[in-house]
Amino acid sequence: MAEKVIIIGSGFGGLATASRLLSKGYEVEIFEKRDKPGGRAYVYEIDGFTFDGGPTVITAPFLFDEIFEAAGRNREDYIEFVPCDPFYRIFNHEGRTFDYNGNHEFVLNEIAKWNPADRGGYTKFLESTKAIFKKGFVELADQPFLNIWDMVKVAPDLIKLKSYKTVYSYVSQYIENDFLRRCFSFHPLLVGGNPFDTTSIYAMIHYLEREWGVHYALGGTGSIVNGMVKLIKEQGGTFHLNAEVDEILIQNKRAKGVLLKNGKEYTADHVVSNADVAFTYRYMIPESKRPTYSNKKIENLKYSMSLFVIYFGTKRRYLDSDLAHHNIILGERYRGLLEDIFHDKKLSEDFSLYLHMPTKTDPSLAPDGCEAFYVLSPVPHLGGDTDWQATASQYRDGIMNFLEENYLPNLQENIIAEHHIDPLHFKNTLNSYKGSAFSVEPILTQSAWFRPHNKSEDVENLFFVGAGTHPGAGLPGVLSSAKIAQKLVGKS
Repeated sequence: MAEKVIIIGSGFGGLATASRLLSKGYEVEIFEKRDKPGGRAYVYEIDGFTFDGGPTVITAPFLFDEIFEAAGRNREDYIEFVPCDPFYRIFNHEGRTFDYNGNHEFVLNEIAKWNPADRGGYTKFLESTKAIFKKGFVELADQPFLNIWDMVKVAPDLIKLKSYKTVYSYVSQYIENDFLRRCFSFHPLLVGGNPFDTTSIYAMIHYLEREWGVHYALGGTGSIVNGMVKLIKEQGGTFHLNAEVDEILIQNKRAKGVLLKNGKEYTADHVVSNADVAFTYRYMIPESKRPTYSNKKIENLKYSMSLFVIYFGTKRRYLDSDLAHHNIILGERYRGLLEDIFHDKKLSEDFSLYLHMPTKTDPSLAPDGCEAFYVLSPVPHLGGDTDWQATASQYRDGIMNFLEENYLPNLQENIIAEHHIDPLHFKNTLNSYKGSAFSVEPILTQSAWFRPHNKSEDVENLFFVGAGTHPGAGLPGVLSSAKIAQKLVGKS
């Protein structure tokens, strides 16, 4: 009889782990708190518009291909990826743009518009990130760091790759122009890190994008969730929706199942948590049964920033605008704004934004003649003193007025659908500790072995996938954590 695995949460980490374990012959049940799967990739359907709740930048699509291949299927039969060109359009505070994609000559020409002297430096930067990518992603991303010796073995390589530097200081070795330094150092923000604090290992994200491109899933990121759910059901997996887990049941220091909020118990041979790792330890396991992750240790970890996201649809299209599919709008302040968000935990009046315009590529996400957007602003997590119930409306107005004045003329009179989320949503709906959007912050002292482990130190047969464990946030990291979980379940 097949061993049974319970998975808590149906984000990409949970879905990928479920399919991988089903391919290995396990019986799998997934328990999801919300009314449909997806976790942070939840989809909002409002008045004919489809809004992706979470990740929209798809890199390393082969990681999805591997999941379907393991199940004897072709990913193309479930999900269609199309390349984005440019990968991003980056605006400075004056509205000047920098595009970049996978064409080296194109990127060099874009650099020349800002500082011709940086073309050679960029080429050297790209070459240097290849070595970081090969070590940090190809060799280590899907390897568990369960004991200190796993870390000691790779320490010389990490020192050689200057992992003690931050992403911003690493980029600055090669690039002189201040705006270009921002363009090539913003990537940690995609995984919850401050470019001025995050280990330079994360400079590999730039190389990863150049290696495989930046993609969009037709139908939105939700179509990836739907494709994976379909696959899992075909494989025999079971979903329980509106099924919030209250406690992980532990007997003789072994996970034996889960207790739901509604009082129902389900037993299993293994439990995999795709819920926020800090929330799992803090609220699903009694403190007496997790000495390694005491409440004090959980509190002392540093957590990523949160997000304020506005999803909005307009009754007109903006195809004549200067906007691309993925837009990054950098404010005049860079270091200061990030210090406000990450260090001082205070909400600034200014902001930097990611503006997603998926209908530029895929008009099906909106009614005919309409446009769908989401705009995202990094904000402090709930460790600060911002009262979001009092502040959200005003903050929303500031962002929308800015977009109307600079990028989307007559925006507010054309909005016909709108929804927003803030740090309270991350805390209360997504069960994210402190309302963090990306869980444990990716600084060097919280990476690899120093990060919450993929296998619990205190509870046998309890495993973790998702942003808070190794290797970290972002779709490539989360999908890699699923590969680790599958291996570890197989060994237990």
